[in-house]
Amino acid sequence: MPAFLTPVRPRRPARLALIAGCAVLGVTLTACSGGAAAPGKGGDSAPEKAAPASISVNPHGASAVAGRPVTVTLAAGKLREVSVTAGEGGALTGRISADGRTWTSDRVAAPGTAYRVEARDTSGGSDTASFTTRAADKVNKLTLAPGKNTTVGIAQPLSIVFDNPVEDKAAVEKALKVSTSNHTEGSWGWLRDYSGRDRVDWRPKEYWKSGTRITLDAELNGVDSGPEGGFFVRDYATTFTVGARQVVKVDLDRHRLALERDGRTVMDVPVSGGTPGGDKRSWRGTAVLMAKEGTINMRSETVGLGHTYDKMVDYSMRLTWSGMYAHAAPWNAAYFGRANHSSGCVGMSDADAAALYRQARVGDPFEITGAETKGTVAEGNGYGAWNVSWDAWRTRSALG
Repeated sequence: MPAFLTPVRPRRPARLALIAGCAVLGVTLTACSGGAAAPGKGGDSAPEKAAPASISVNPHGASAVAGRPVTVTLAAGKLREVSVTAGEGGALTGRISADGRTWTSDRVAAPGTAYRVEARDTSGGSDTASFTTRAADKVNKLTLAPGKNTTVGIAQPLSIVFDNPVEDKAAVEKALKVSTSNHTEGSWGWLRDYSGRDRVDWRPKEYWKSGTRITLDAELNGVDSGPEGGFFVRDYATTFTVGARQVVKVDLDRHRLALERDGRTVMDVPVSGGTPGGDKRSWRGTAVLMAKEGTINMRSETVGLGHTYDKMVDYSMRLTWSGMYAHAAPWNAAYFGRANHSSGCVGMSDADAAALYRQARVGDPFEITGAETKGTVAEGNGYGAWNVSWDAWRTRSALG
């Protein structure tokens, strides 16, 4: 994992003079070399000193601008090594240019951080400098899904919802590093979350293969998301694993729900979906099981249906943010397998709901078909990215 950069006080003041917008170290980097004896005199002569060398560091000063790479430049000669550290062990890695004159950090300087620079040249000379970046006026944060060290279903995307707007989506996306145990092909796609906030999801081209291990390193510390969003001031990371290949198929025309595991049907039960002809219809398309919420209070006014119902509902499995669930609905038993007569959810008997709840996993896809539905699950209404073609999804990357 990348080290988190935290502010520290420099060990000693930087000896810097501002020249052409850079902090210049006016300190001589020296190296000794053997000298021949003067003509007519015996013994050794005094060693010759190497020519003075100066180093410029950018950013510089006590109130430097964050969000830019750190550069260390040698006026003459070649750099051998450079270190830029902050906090207890935090460091910026970087590279020396082909001509040996300039070192550039791989990542940008974080806001509100004091850095110490140490440089050595190939002649053996060295010097140190320091600078401090200004604190962020506004800080952006995020929420990651799925949680760390979880096991999920084959349709679960990596999903990031941002607290503040993200204007510079390309800069943010560049900092999001996804690795998988089997080199799965996938892409980021930007969308509007159901909450109205900016969101970016990484989904594979096809459902995950069982056993795949996925790691996200979000190296965001110091990245500026834009004037309305502000800087990120920390890194984030998560790792999760894909479980068994399970698909829940809901046929609202036949009023049946089937759970398939590794291509074999392990459940096939009667259900009742949303009532046709109005706002109580169910959604179609691929929804992803977002959470197993157990027994919850469902009230019709929270989904725009007035005061139609107010019930405690068992074995509740959330499929969308807009309120579509699969759950136990014993009050609707007369319609299971015969007709769609719910307020939009997929209802079943207590026993069948308990069995599905026990076996289903967050991240399992629910593939819902039916003629009398109110439309396809939108990308931001839960995890609806599977309803977008792969080619169309890739165009939503800010780096495409």
